Amino acid sequence: MLLNASGCLDALTAPDVARSLDVFVTKTVTPEPRDGNAPVRIAETDVGMLNSIGLANPGIDRFITRALPQLARLDMPLWVSVGGFAADEYAEICSRLDDHEEVTAIELNVSCPNVESPAQTTAQIVASARLATRKPLWAKLSAAVPDLAEVARAAQDAGADGLSLINTLRGLALDERTLQPSLRPVVGGLSGPALKPVALAAVYACRRATDLPIVGMGGVQSGRDALEFVAAGARHVALGTILFADPDSPARVRAELDAELQAHGYANVDDAYAIAHEGSLSTTAT
Repeated sequence: MLLNASGCLDALTAPDVARSLDVFVTKTVTPEPRDGNAPVRIAETDVGMLNSIGLANPGIDRFITRALPQLARLDMPLWVSVGGFAADEYAEICSRLDDHEEVTAIELNVSCPNVESPAQTTAQIVASARLATRKPLWAKLSAAVPDLAEVARAAQDAGADGLSLINTLRGLALDERTLQPSLRPVVGGLSGPALKPVALAAVYACRRATDLPIVGMGGVQSGRDALEFVAAGARHVALGTILFADPDSPARVRAELDAELQAHGYANVDDAYAIAHEGSLSTTAT
């Protein structure tokens, strides 16, 4: 499947772009409305983009009453990205979404690089969400942790149905003239081409550590990029920053991926799945 990374596409203003994907992933929704950070919140860099939006969203009440009915008109699978500041907040939103047939799955925006035990925190969030909903749960993880494989195993043990890898990494950009931070919040999440080697390593590590399906994302711009994520162990691939510059990228990436598969002698994408692990997987890995 080809998806969008959460926050990189507004399906209500670009429905045709959304429909060119297999799944649309919403921007992260929190229990209460959030205005987000003060501008400037986005800055370009030589190797990608920095953003510090601050989870701006209308909150779960308005999302359910206003946004969700409109998104349902896309007539395609919808994943709702949810976030919070404690496990019970994730559980609250998951419970609110559980009876909505329009919601195909829930992506838990779990990025815990600044807590003492990211694996334990992730497990608490996933376990709480699992008790609150019957819908498939995908845990979106950050690579900025000491042991990502440990976090992935904790998510699996707590009841996650899949992993989304990876979220952005913290970065800083300085204004060319003033040498002051370009973003008002100072640091932001780095996305784009620079993220790809880190994301590939994360997908590879989590493929070895768990048997969960993975959505790979981070710097995907071409069919070749998509093929590499599949080879590293991703079952699905998400487009992020490229959607801002090239809204036609879903169709282009599909065509390029087909060409790459043909050039490498693969009949289909399943033949290339986890091919990078051949000869390196241990007998206990899955």
